Amino acid sequence: MNPPAIEEAHRRRELAGAAQRLPALGLTQGTSGNLSVRLGDGLLITPSAVGYDGMEPDDLVALDLDGIVMSAKRGRRPSTEWRLHAAVFRARRDVQAVVHAHPLWATAVACLRRDIPPFHYMVAVAGGSTIRCADYATFGTEALAGAALAALSDRSACLLANHGIVACADSPGAALELAVEVEALAGQYLRALSAGEPVLLSEEQMGTVLRRFGTYGRGEDAPEA
Repeated sequence: MNPPAIEEAHRRRELAGAAQRLPALGLTQGTSGNLSVRLGDGLLITPSAVGYDGMEPDDLVALDLDGIVMSAKRGRRPSTEWRLHAAVFRARRDVQAVVHAHPLWATAVACLRRDIPPFHYMVAVAGGSTIRCADYATFGTEALAGAALAALSDRSACLLANHGIVACADSPGAALELAVEVEALAGQYLRALSAGEPVLLSEEQMGTVLRRFGTYGRGEDAPEA
């Protein structure tokens, strides 16, 4: 294999493996949701209407950032949300993988059209003092892609109003882990709301957390894992 082919084969295995984990992590039901990974000047994305449990590397569809199919197994079409994934890769050079899913608790908060506020310090895992909820737009549209990009400004995850979540990272596995964290936070937030109004951390307190998150993994005053 030449180097680009080796890279594509690795990316396909990586993304298919992450896709297979999506249902077990409680991030999706049926065939909803989609995952992608950057590939050169384009992306690999999960196909439309294909179950995740048995997804194989050759099921994935290769696209350029304008949505032109570069390679696809017969009968495989790219996810209807390819515009969302392509928009993130086009705008955010720091992002290598995107997960879009419809998990129970985060979707419930998104249906309330609420940001997840700083009720818990782990909200900082998405890069700021809140996890924003993007404005509503129809699925699969450029409008949805634009709304998500606005909510992802200075963030690595957001909610999509009346829809679900988006999580971005430097690998499919890391994007899955972030999505799991957001789902857990959404569940905790809704439970706290059911008992009363959560006490929110201040901007100063969240600023301290964000600085400590910046040193995590370097042994410098790191937060809990």
